[in-house]
Amino acid sequence: MTNLQNPKSHYTTENFPKQYQEPPGLQTQMSPKPDCGETSYVGSGRLKGRKALVTGGDSGIGRAAAIAYAREGADVALNYLPEEQPDADEVKKLIEAEGQKAVLIPGDLSDESFCKELVEQAHSELGGLDLLALVAGKQQAVESILDLPTEQLEKTFQINVYSLYWTVKAALPHLPEGASIITTSSVEGFDPNPILLDYAATKFAIIGFTKALSKQLADKGIRVNSVAPGPIWTPLQISGGQPQENIPEFGKSTPATPIGRAGQPIELSATYVFLASTDSSYVTGQIYGITGGMPTV
Repeated sequence: MTNLQNPKSHYTTENFPKQYQEPPGLQTQMSPKPDCGETSYVGSGRLKGRKALVTGGDSGIGRAAAIAYAREGADVALNYLPEEQPDADEVKKLIEAEGQKAVLIPGDLSDESFCKELVEQAHSELGGLDLLALVAGKQQAVESILDLPTEQLEKTFQINVYSLYWTVKAALPHLPEGASIITTSSVEGFDPNPILLDYAATKFAIIGFTKALSKQLADKGIRVNSVAPGPIWTPLQISGGQPQENIPEFGKSTPATPIGRAGQPIELSATYVFLASTDSSYVTGQIYGITGGMPTV
């Protein structure tokens, strides 16, 4: 008896129903709901005693990382937008069910002062900080550069890129040797979609940020790596990240992946845990593509 599973059919392969929510969107209202490991992720104590801050931890990839961290023995502080409170409340219950501490810190990462407050509150309430999983992002599809508002351009860069600088700067005085910083880039940083002109540029920037910061912090004993997802089924997609006409075959043909389907957040959990744990003690400055086969070169 084996547990082998064809990756093409391992998760949802049917077309997704069209559905739109005003951004940022709620996972609790999606159909089907993304699989973030709520019932399936099993930990093994790989992060026992760790103190993690996860941005975008209410839903999607950040939610999957937060659940996995708790089940591996970490206390977790979650950042999210106030509108995402229902999703965050669910994650809090899941973390506490593992006997771990959950700290909820709503707020807007496009505000530099909030990024500083976020780190200080997480450090204070967790009783330390040694893991940053910087997952939150803004994505809004726009067909033409002529229609790309300056306000959106600025906000996308503030949330996706500037907040990394602000958060890391605030956290660095608190991070001990052995700490781990994990950013979230994207296949869009390698193979950009023309309708994601601003988003793709931020993801390319995150790759450079990660590689440069890893060299800067290596002497401090702090590792910096990035996870680069492909098309993953999250609230980001149904709240303007993709045009509605792309939603039914998202991951199949819009965009197309060799695996032939969209990924689920749970499929990134193990990588976020690996990069946080001492299992990856000789790994820094690396970009881990989880893209369904889409190129990251």
